[in-house]
Amino acid sequence: MKSLLEALRRGRPLVSDGAWGTFLHQRGLQPGECPELWNVTRRADVAAIAESYIAAGADLILTNSFGGSPHKLAAYGLAERAAELNEAAAAISRAAAGDDHFVLGSMGPTGVMLMMGEVSEEELAAGFATQAAALKRGGVDGLCLETFSALDEACLAIRAAKAATGLEIACTFTFEKTITGEFRTMMGVSPEEMVEAVKEAGADIIGTNCGNGFEQMIEIVRAIRCVDAQTPVLVHANAGKPQYVDGKTVFPETPAAMAAHLDELLAAGANIVGGCCGTGPAHIRALAEKIRGR
Repeated sequence: MKSLLEALRRGRPLVSDGAWGTFLHQRGLQPGECPELWNVTRRADVAAIAESYIAAGADLILTNSFGGSPHKLAAYGLAERAAELNEAAAAISRAAAGDDHFVLGSMGPTGVMLMMGEVSEEELAAGFATQAAALKRGGVDGLCLETFSALDEACLAIRAAKAATGLEIACTFTFEKTITGEFRTMMGVSPEEMVEAVKEAGADIIGTNCGNGFEQMIEIVRAIRCVDAQTPVLVHANAGKPQYVDGKTVFPETPAAMAAHLDELLAAGANIVGGCCGTGPAHIRALAEKIRGR
C-alpha cells in the first residue's frame, strides 16, 4: 500500500477515474441487477473498465464496490457475500493499476436512515467495517467514501472504516445549489458543515462528487477552502448537468469543455480531479494531458 497523502505533498495534482455504472450498463448490466456481483460473474468486463482509465492516464482508480455494504447488498439477497464481492472488486482494480498507480476502495451510502431508526448504529458500523476490511484485503491503498448526504452516516462510516483498516480515507458529499444560491446536500448539509464533521471523524481527504459539472464544483471547492486551507480536496464531477433528450438522460459536457475549467478548479483548491456520471476515459485523458502539460 502507498500513501496518497505523501504523493499529494509533492505538489502535482492527481487525476482520478470517471464513471463506472455507465460502462457496466453498456456491457450488459441490466436494471435491477447487482453491479458488485459482476466482480465474480463478469470479472473481465469490470477489469476492462478499470484498465481503460489507467490507459487514459489516471493516477488513481476506484473499485466496483460503491453499493457493496451488506445493507445495500441485502436488496439483492447478497448481504452474506459482502466480503467476497468487495475483496474481488479491490483485486480487479489492483491488477489493473499495478504497483505504480493508486487504488481507492469505493464505499457509498447504504440507503437506510439512521435518524429514522431503520438500523442501529452498531449494525451499520459493522457493515461498513466488513466492507472496508475486505477492500483492504483485496489490495486497495485507501478508501473513498463517496456520494454521502447525511453527516451521521458518513461520520459513522469513516470511523468504522478507519478502525477496521487504518487506511487513508477520502470522503465526498454530493451538493446541489438551492434557490437561495447556497450549496446543500439533500439532507441540508453545507460544504462548510461537511468539512468540520468529516475531519473530526477521521477523514484525510475531503471533497465533493456527482450532481454538478466542473463549473459548479469550483464554487463548492471555494466554499470548502473558506474553512479549510490545508486538507487535500478531491472532486469527481459529472459531465455537466444531466439533460433528458429523446427519452434518455445525457450529460452534455465534452472532454474539451471539462478540461477548459480545470485550471480554475485547481486554482480554487482542488488536489485530485476526476469524473462521475457521464464521464469516461476520454474525459480523464483530457484532464491528464492538461495537467501533465502545465
